[in-house]
Amino acid sequence: MDYKAIGRPMRILDGEEKVSGRLRYAPDLKLPGLQHGRFLLSPHAHAKILSIDVSAALEVEGVTAVLTAEDLPDIPPKTRNNLMLARDRVIFAGQPVALVVAENLAAAEDAIDLIWVEYEPLPAAITLAQALADDAPLVWPSGSPGDSGEAGAHGADVGGDGKDESKPSNVAGTAQFNWGDVTQGFANADVIVERSFTTSMVHQSYMETQAVIAQPDPMGQGMTIWTSTQTPFGVREAVSKILGCPETAVRVVPTVPGGAFGAKFVLYEPFVALAAQTLNLPIRLVLTRNEDMLAANPAPSSQFTVKLGAKQDGTFTALDADVIFDAGCYPSPHGIAAFMLGSYYQLPHADIRYQEVMTNKVSTGAFRAPGAPQATYAIESVIDEMAQKLEMDPFALRLQNASVEGDPMAHRKPWPNIGMKQVLEALQAHPAWQNREEARQQGRGVGIAVGGWPGGVEPTAASCQLHRDGTLHVHIGSVDLTGTPAGFALIAAETFGIDPEHVKVIAGDTSTAPFAGATGGSKITFMVGPSIIKAAEDAKQQVQEIAADILEADAADIEVVNGRVQVKGVPDKAIELSEIAQKTMHFGAQYAPVIGNGRHANTQSAPGFCAQLAEVSVDEETGQTIVHRLVLAQDVGRAINPLTLEGQIVGGAMQGLGWALHEGMVFDEEYGTPLTGSLMDYTVPHFVHAAPEIDVVFVENPFELGPFGARGAGEPPIIATAAAVANAIQDASNIRVTDLPMTAPRVLAARD
Repeated sequence: MDYKAIGRPMRILDGEEKVSGRLRYAPDLKLPGLQHGRFLLSPHAHAKILSIDVSAALEVEGVTAVLTAEDLPDIPPKTRNNLMLARDRVIFAGQPVALVVAENLAAAEDAIDLIWVEYEPLPAAITLAQALADDAPLVWPSGSPGDSGEAGAHGADVGGDGKDESKPSNVAGTAQFNWGDVTQGFANADVIVERSFTTSMVHQSYMETQAVIAQPDPMGQGMTIWTSTQTPFGVREAVSKILGCPETAVRVVPTVPGGAFGAKFVLYEPFVALAAQTLNLPIRLVLTRNEDMLAANPAPSSQFTVKLGAKQDGTFTALDADVIFDAGCYPSPHGIAAFMLGSYYQLPHADIRYQEVMTNKVSTGAFRAPGAPQATYAIESVIDEMAQKLEMDPFALRLQNASVEGDPMAHRKPWPNIGMKQVLEALQAHPAWQNREEARQQGRGVGIAVGGWPGGVEPTAASCQLHRDGTLHVHIGSVDLTGTPAGFALIAAETFGIDPEHVKVIAGDTSTAPFAGATGGSKITFMVGPSIIKAAEDAKQQVQEIAADILEADAADIEVVNGRVQVKGVPDKAIELSEIAQKTMHFGAQYAPVIGNGRHANTQSAPGFCAQLAEVSVDEETGQTIVHRLVLAQDVGRAINPLTLEGQIVGGAMQGLGWALHEGMVFDEEYGTPLTGSLMDYTVPHFVHAAPEIDVVFVENPFELGPFGARGAGEPPIIATAAAVANAIQDASNIRVTDLPMTAPRVLAARD
């Protein structure tokens, strides 16, 4: 179709404020009487708290209070965001034990060093082997708490069989996907490949750490929260439950997040609100980088054993897999990993088993496509090895077995419209693959991989208001992480019939904005976009009815073109949009203001797939891997805003390079002490680590329920990067690395 706005590159709406430093984030906000909070964190992975002496800390000038668990209500820690200060015992190194509240940050930091806590160390389960042993110390002796529910918000909740409740254990949950007869499937195979893989715990490494401000209502009627969150309405719900007040008594003002990547749903907002209510004072808590590394919610580590069978012609016959995730001290369902293992390709026989295991480490959470990068690294490495053994082209093997619309997923429900084959074919046609022998002649390896995300769904609403200057204001309740408001402006402009420059997108707080679900799971454009279309259509109809009355024409003959409302076929018979708005917004006006409303909900998600090619070289002496080129072919459905869409895809792949080569949180296996507690120890890829050449290929395979056919784009670009790099390393050096990150020492060890 010939779109006037859709497909036009448009800069992010607050880009100038961001690059100039004028935009205010949560830590920049100031309130009268604002108090500063600072945590005292546990040095032990597991210990009894025998006593806490805060007397010396209270003597520090400027200190207002020192809170311990004894000063707060005893709230059952059923979920991670209900875990207040440690009571009786600590269950991970980094767990908050006390909160100093002071008039200034310096006083709070001075007081922290003066709190004396007497601990009795207890046996701890640090590794998966320790946690699964018959005599393992239990993270929760009285029974496992619940999960946060965030998997569903990301579109990653695939259900499961639960867990054995006959006796307490560190197994928080299990799932199994099986069909056919695996034994028979492997008996039918001509070639079998079996490998074990591990992935590390990875921190989201956002630029802005977790930040919350809570201010009690001066009339005692509730709480206002300013927070760097992905889910303002989710925060409102969680805080109201902790405070025991109606949801509408809590106002959540989402500040622009300085990065989130799945980690900023609900974490410390309920606790800060409870502390503010207890002291009846506004409190700001901004974690230091070290605190954020120790006490936030990074992505979990995992172990995979994958066995794949195939006939000589490349037909897959069976898949058997064991998947174990280390969730840390709270459940954090990542069963989507097992689900994706059994859904990418068509398999007549499969048995995939998943376990979620708790350890005495920091609780884990979502990180962009939670579970999918780990699963894709395992399955795409095995498939590449299978192609080698069968002496088949790696694209041909994947295309022969790739799932298409209507094929069953791991839970045996059919795939909706997916573009897995389309992105593989687009990557196969790219010059980087067609001319791969030129790269190999330079001593480089070329590897490919493909990965996908099922997509999330959540209801949304929006409104559109026409103002006297002729601008259309679009009101939404979703949080902006990646420049989505620019795309929303294009959607509204296309629908309403005006230039995008005359559209203003306004994200409100929970007391004024229409509802929108959490920003995550590749669903905001997919779910908010249709609500904006409906609201713009409603507003446009109101404009047409007013113009029809003024121009003495039938409403069906009225059209909006370039900011003017005219009679079809008679462009001289027209009225400006600004004039129509003026006629609805003055004393004695005979027309009601133009306010269009839209709401949208569906239960069918839009899967997104991204196929990637990596070109690398490997130093034979050091094992260092250098990425020279990345090609990213992604099914976007429809490219609403190519500029931000390309940035989203490149950014995801950069994070994928972190998974592949650099990032991993390390813990002392005896004491559970984090050894990577700062950016001095934890390696995040810099621009110097980026591939000097990154090509993005948009594959437009429209999804019927998306706005103008668009799909969500956030998750897919991170999923296949590590697998593509692993396959490129193998191509360059004949080394199969099975542990993430693939650091130089690990590459050398795999060679030996």
